[in-house]
Amino acid sequence: MTGTVVEAVRTVSPVRRRALGVIAAVAACAVIWLVGALGGVDYAVRAPDQPVTVINLGAVLVVSLGSALLGWAALAVLERIAGRRATAIWFSLALAVTLLSFAPLLQVDATAGAKIALGVMHLAVPGALIALLPKRDH
Repeated sequence: MTGTVVEAVRTVSPVRRRALGVIAAVAACAVIWLVGALGGVDYAVRAPDQPVTVINLGAVLVVSLGSALLGWAALAVLERIAGRRATAIWFSLALAVTLLSFAPLLQVDATAGAKIALGVMHLAVPGALIALLPKRDH
């Protein structure tokens, strides 16, 4: 008696992978903020002609979640209207938004530790999204 062994390949659904990308982006920012806070980083920043604002963990979670969800939504819209070019367009858009996100960071008055931690957060969100959101064609 001969038999054929068929190995099941488990794949993660695109929605699950993308949700994991959003969670990874938010978690990375939370970890970066916490490490900075435990290391003594003062997250008080002053924008020109504005009062001092303390960037707390709640704000980091809300902004990183909102940014990640907007990135996901932009990719979903592009996939519907741009077809096969969606990922390339989205990647370019993500790169442009990431670079533009540094403009306010460069204009605020803050400690070097705060600027470094916040800058790394500005890279963590697109890093997680670029790694996990686009379709994987094999």
